Amino acid sequence: MNRLFVIGLDCFDPTLAFNWWLDDLPHLREMTARGTYGRLESTIPPITVPAWSCMLSGRDPGELGFYGFRNRADYSYEQMRIADARQVGSPRVWDAVSNAGSEAIVIGVPQTYPVKPINGIVVSSFLTPSTMSAYTHPPSFKDEIRETVGEYMLDVPNFRTEDKVHLLQDIYRMSRQRFDLVEHVLHTRKDWSFFMMVDMGPDRMHHGMWKYIDPAHPKHVPGNPFENTMYKYYQFIDERIGRLLEALPDDTTVLVMSDHGAQAMLGGICINDWLIQKGYLNLLDKPAGVTSMDLCEIDWNRTTAWGAGGYYGRISFNIKGREPQGIVPPSEVSTFAGELARKLEAIADPDGKPIGTRVYRPDQVYARVENIPPDLIVYFGNLAWRSVGSVGNPSIHVFENDTGPDDANHAQHGMYLLYPPGGSSSVYVDHTWRAIAPTMLETMGLPVPAYMSKERLV
Repeated sequence: MNRLFVIGLDCFDPTLAFNWWLDDLPHLREMTARGTYGRLESTIPPITVPAWSCMLSGRDPGELGFYGFRNRADYSYEQMRIADARQVGSPRVWDAVSNAGSEAIVIGVPQTYPVKPINGIVVSSFLTPSTMSAYTHPPSFKDEIRETVGEYMLDVPNFRTEDKVHLLQDIYRMSRQRFDLVEHVLHTRKDWSFFMMVDMGPDRMHHGMWKYIDPAHPKHVPGNPFENTMYKYYQFIDERIGRLLEALPDDTTVLVMSDHGAQAMLGGICINDWLIQKGYLNLLDKPAGVTSMDLCEIDWNRTTAWGAGGYYGRISFNIKGREPQGIVPPSEVSTFAGELARKLEAIADPDGKPIGTRVYRPDQVYARVENIPPDLIVYFGNLAWRSVGSVGNPSIHVFENDTGPDDANHAQHGMYLLYPPGGSSSVYVDHTWRAIAPTMLETMGLPVPAYMSKERLV
């Protein structure tokens, strides 16, 4: 089986990597000069969960049945569940490798906890409760991690913080550990066919530091002390990629990729306050101030829709016969969805200018719809504005994040860079997430299931 080594960089942005700083990233520059690269269109929605699992299974979010980290567990109004590895019902690339009798090594890939045994090594991701959990396969590999890097960081403990110096220290510590561990495994394990790592550091860096580097950010201050912070971090990542390339066997194909990009967060749209204004959502008691929706008493007999906050907006309908106190007749759902979508897309900024909101219906964008999706998926300002779920805000527009300081929202396009053994000619071409799994399988000489896309990175 041919070897494939995958460097996953969560949120690594194509504009920064290919346009702003490529000349100062020598290893990535060399790979683009002798490989295929470009933007990689992410899933709808473009967030860590579900994007990585979609790319690695060839299934879209509807087919996998999860639409974010937290999803409705049933049609009650309260029950939610985290989309962990148990919700990934389709095989991912390393399962095909393992089933073919070859060795796979998987480090830090989202939705790998609880850990499932494979022919090889698994180190689970940032969604793992703690290192006290059984977060490795085999279980004894946990001891090897401790001997190699010390106390292992699954994630940055609090990336939404005003203490930027401490944040930077944590991000570098986590990324350094991830790359150190991967280097250690490369030097001690030689028989693998598939090796994939994901580092969450770029995502935490972008959310915590974007306003310092982007002149288009409304809170950007030229000449601020953190202006070069992200540039230097990208150089650090490039240097660590170079070290991995030196450690790889010569016959290895390398794929560098991200699940989505980043962009300046211009503000937030208070989705539930807007629904209240428009008469779709009614509360039994008006909150005295800004309050979480979880603490509000909702008059379900007079509520047709409610929303949730996050990088994108999720709106659920209160449908008769589906929700416990549903009032929207099933025969009117399609008309209701169209009406609500048009009104959402017409939301303007505080100056009355359109912000370019896009609304998607799951049954129209996915091959099929499993479990319980939002009835509407809302990209406020095409993801330049966050969805804010709290109620009692003084305006539907806010300019501080309700879950802590956050400078960036996700962008629809991540990046990829495919580098064959010895290199080839430089080709720039944009692709979609659907090209990833079949390209991986073909690269290793494995059969591609019929349900996967015909799209390839080459």
